[in-house]
Amino acid sequence: QVQLVESGGGLVQAGGSLRLSCAASGRTFSSWTMGWFRQAPGKEREFVGVIRWSGGSLYYADSVKGRFTISSDIARSTVYLQMNSLKPEDTAVYYCATNSRWTVDPRAFDYWGQGTQVTVSS
Repeated sequence: QVQLVESGGGLVQAGGSLRLSCAASGRTFSSWTMGWFRQAPGKEREFVGVIRWSGGSLYYADSVKGRFTISSDIARSTVYLQMNSLKPEDTAVYYCATNSRWTVDPRAFDYWGQGTQVTVSS
């Protein structure tokens, strides 16, 4: 069993930055994938980016490429989502999730955090 806990959300003005953290506990492996997703009110859950726990592979959604950066710290069992140049359309609840496959499909992720709210004001 894996537990994920996100933190770092909040309110920020457009153009600002936030860093989200996702701390994992339980059974994980360096080859596993950690994904970040977000869900705005009235919208479906959207892929943001993925990373292998080992840090060797990364992939981002086009909407965040060049603005968001994912990194991992295996020693701390934590994955980060650094968000820069934030826009009002980035407002959403952000979730981290993990699974054993390299995929961007949220349906394939077995374990999810509780989510953290990010609000970007214009």
